[in-house]
Amino acid sequence: MGRWRPPRRRGSAYITPAGARRLQEELTHLWKVERPQVTDVVHEAAKNGDRSENGDYIYGKRRLREIDSRVRFLTKRLDELTIVDRVPDDKEKVFFGAYVTLVDDDDGETTYQIVGPDEFNVKEGKLSMDSPLARQLLGKRLDDEVYLRTPEGEQRYDIVEIEYRSYKLDNDP
Repeated sequence: MGRWRPPRRRGSAYITPAGARRLQEELTHLWKVERPQVTDVVHEAAKNGDRSENGDYIYGKRRLREIDSRVRFLTKRLDELTIVDRVPDDKEKVFFGAYVTLVDDDDGETTYQIVGPDEFNVKEGKLSMDSPLARQLLGKRLDDEVYLRTPEGEQRYDIVEIEYRSYKLDNDP
């Protein structure tokens, strides 16, 4: 079997300012800090002679390929992303960036922020706008019901709060 995989569907090209800042910080760290360190290790290992049995050289070269691949991805992705840094006019509706509080049938309350696919983290309450639940939430209003089909069956959620927080960054004037 070959390594070919069908192309993945590209995620939405939206990101919050905090998410864009994190991607930019990762890119800077990889390019300015980690890559020069690994390059030095590989350079020193190459001086030792036989490279076929030199672990520092072999694993250093592999790590350089991983870093270069991630740098290429981040550079292209940051160029195509749209940073959503303003609150929508209609704050009564769920849009990108909204904090949505849901109550399920068991009265369990959960709050999610609708974010881009590059920054989602369910443990932190960040839900990708491309996820099935977020797609159901987008465009809904307060007190609307949302149904989500899961392997356990259909779940119902009520939207009890929609909130938009300021996008002002910590280091902005």
